[in-house]
Amino acid sequence: MSILETKNLKQYFYAGREGLLGNKQYVKAVDGIDLQVDEGECLGLVGESGCGKSTLGRTILKLIEPTSGEIRFKDSNITGLKKKKMKSLRRNMQMIFQDPYASLNPRMSIKGIINEPLKVHKIYKTKNEINDRVNYLLNVVGLNKNYMNRFPGEFSGGQRQRIMIARVLATNPELVIADEAVSALDVSIQSQILNLLSELQEEFSLTYIFISHDLGVVKFISDSIAVMYLGKIVEYSETNELYKNPGHPYTKSLLNSIPSIKTRGRARNDLKGEIPSPINPPKGCRFHTRCKYVMDICRREEPKSIEVSKNHFVSCHLMR
Repeated sequence: MSILETKNLKQYFYAGREGLLGNKQYVKAVDGIDLQVDEGECLGLVGESGCGKSTLGRTILKLIEPTSGEIRFKDSNITGLKKKKMKSLRRNMQMIFQDPYASLNPRMSIKGIINEPLKVHKIYKTKNEINDRVNYLLNVVGLNKNYMNRFPGEFSGGQRQRIMIARVLATNPELVIADEAVSALDVSIQSQILNLLSELQEEFSLTYIFISHDLGVVKFISDSIAVMYLGKIVEYSETNELYKNPGHPYTKSLLNSIPSIKTRGRARNDLKGEIPSPINPPKGCRFHTRCKYVMDICRREEPKSIEVSKNHFVSCHLMR
């Protein structure tokens, strides 16, 4: 059963006017995304910086209003909901932000940070209930309850991310979007946080959208993966299938960029050129300006998503 579904979701940002005619220009950060996330699943959303994956995460949670399209949460259309009605849904839809140093208020104690959503949503009525909940959550994420009266500046990046996770869990959410949740951490700490997220997913029956630019990290935690390029999903598959049989040239390039023993720990970067501007994306296939397999049709026609094997979809003319 799906917990989240998007249909032709778009997020455009006004970028000003250009030319003698003064035509309006828009950054097409998210440009027609169809996604379905099943309950209890972890969907990995990957792509280079600037591809629109973080904007997609924020749009799904309606932290920014979508330009057009549809967002369905638990079979209810939430696209047009106003702030008051969205507030009741916030406890069920939470986000772990990328930077553990910027996502916590440095003037609030750890207790205040974690219990704030409890007060906002009026989940617990007494101070004892709130204190018990904060103690429980600190224990769940592997932190000492004696830390609750300390401040974020007294903790390392990994500890701060654990505090952020405790805050997210405070309201018992069903959907959690983790936006580059481990990219700012040391490699050894990354593995600890990934293990914690996996354990919490099972314990709290969570559904994740795990956003990352690193396919090596995504493989560890994701059940399925959507590959995003310049505002569009170019490939979707179950995780093992995607790693064994990548179909899109862009996906293959991302996989080649993962450091391995064969490359002596160095990434093999075969992606040439710069990402085109999302204000004026290339016609046809958006990847054709960097693709070594480019054909004439790639420059003219946008490829449709084709199911190349069971639950494995690729948007590429090579798959015809």
